[in-house]
Amino acid sequence: MRYVAAALLVALGGKDVSEANIKKLLDVVGVDCDAEKAKLVVKELAGKDVEELIAAGQEKLASVPSGGGAAAAPAAAAAGGAAPAAAKEEKKEEPEEESDDDMGFGLFD
Repeated sequence: MRYVAAALLVALGGKDVSEANIKKLLDVVGVDCDAEKAKLVVKELAGKDVEELIAAGQEKLASVPSGGGAAAAPAAAAAGGAAPAAAKEEKKEEPEEESDDDMGFGLFD
């Protein structure tokens, strides 16, 4: 992934995506460069427009679920709604925690 990111940074910086430019960028940030991986990235990006690749990646990323809410909703529906009711009961049983207020001093005093 670091080689792809380096290649995109090189391209967005207005330089040609080449092994030498990727190596130079990685050296600046203190990362060792594997010549084979850099060569593979250069080969795969050859002749492709970086802006189009980023746009295509954003479209693909938009279809990837993130967070647990989407997966929990179908599971709750499949269980007949029992899971949310159980969660509410658990919440009621928890003792209330005491507030520490400002412990005698304020954040901006």
